[in-house]
Formats: sequence, structure tokens, C-alpha cells
Amino acid sequence: ETTRSPFPKVYRQNCPRPMYLGKATRDIFNKGFGFGLVKLDVKTKSCSGVEFSTSDTGKVTGTLETKYKWCEYGLTFTEKWNTDNTLGTGIAIEDQICQGLKLTSDTTFSPNTGKKRGKIKSSYKRECINLGCDVGFDFAGPAIHSSAVFGYEGRLAGHQMTFDSAKSKLTRNNFAVGYRTGDFQLHTNINDGTEFGGSIYQKVCEDLDTSVNPAWNQLQ
Repeated sequence: ETTRSPFPKVYRQNCPRPMYLGKATRDIFNKGFGFGLVKLDVKTKSCSGVEFSTSDTGKVTGTLETKYKWCEYGLTFTEKWNTDNTLGTGIAIEDQICQGLKLTSDTTFSPNTGKKRGKIKSSYKRECINLGCDVGFDFAGPAIHSSAVFGYEGRLAGHQMTFDSAKSKLTRNNFAVGYRTGDFQLHTNINDGTEFGGSIYQKVCEDLDTSVNPAWNQLQ
């Protein structure tokens, strides 16, 4: 008998992580446009659940990704290779330890330089909350990344921060608030107290999306 996670997955689509606030607007301006470059994305999936992804942009770099999902136990195994000859592996477990919790371990290795990197990531998602905490390991020392988004009836508020242990200071401190309904999104953000941005997204009809994305940098 197949053993599956008893936890529902509806809540995953309700409260996004901070980097996805305002994503609909950014996709309009960034997705599908490759000025001066040719971008190619190919993704296939075998009958056994193994996924293959290939991405190439101009002559700069290309990546190959293999992903295998063991749904019965909430496990995902990932292998990556790019044209810079960097190898990456990842293991993730989701909805097994407790409802909404996902734990991920990522490692990268460059045979040419001998450089190694590792990252341990955790996220907790429910209907009105999305929390994340990542710890990246490097030669300079570990860096801690944390994020939180709270949502209620379409209203969203989020915060991101990064603490660099090598420098003993915050290297990122971002705030964002927003509001969204089915076809309308409003978002504003402050990054490190110097960058201010906002966006308005409206889906007019099935084939037409409109957006405004202003930004201002205090240092410029």
C-alpha cells in the first residue's frame, strides 16, 4: 500500500515568500524578453517521475538539471551541472515531519577551483503565514538568511534579512507590503532603507495583462 502525506497542500498557494511579492509585475517586464540574447528552456518528464531541465542563454552559460520525486515519502532529489563545470546536488523533504514544513540541503562543487558551498534551508507554510530560514556555508563563514510573510484577506506584509557572520553585520534588510485579489495586485517595498519600489498589476482579460513598476534609489 502506498504511503502518502496526510497533510493537505492547498495552503501552499495562499501566502507567498517575500521574493514572490510583486512577481506578477516583474514577469510582465522580464519574462519572455531576451534583448540581444537567445534564451532556451527545455523541460521533460519521464513516466517514472524523473524530470530533466535544460537552460541556455546566448553563449554565456547553460545548465542541466535532473529531478527525481519520491512522492510517497515527500522526498525530492536534484542534480545540477552547468557549463562552468559546477556540480550541484540537493535533497528536500516536505510535509513529513510536520504539516507545512520543508527542509532542504543543497551542495555545490567546482572541480576546476576546488570551491565547495553548502546551504541548509527550511520553510514553514500555512494559510496566513510563510516563514523561511536558510544558512549558507562558505570559506568566509556562514551567512543566515531569514524571511517572513503574513497575510490576511488579501493583505500581505513581509520582511527579509541577511546576517553575514564574517562581517558581523546585516547585509540585507528589506520590507514589503501588498494587497492582492484574483486579478489585481498592489505592492510596495523598501530595500536597505535606500531603494524604494512599487508595482500595480491588473489582469484586464484572459489575453491582456497590464502593469506599472516604478522604482527610486536614494543613493543615485
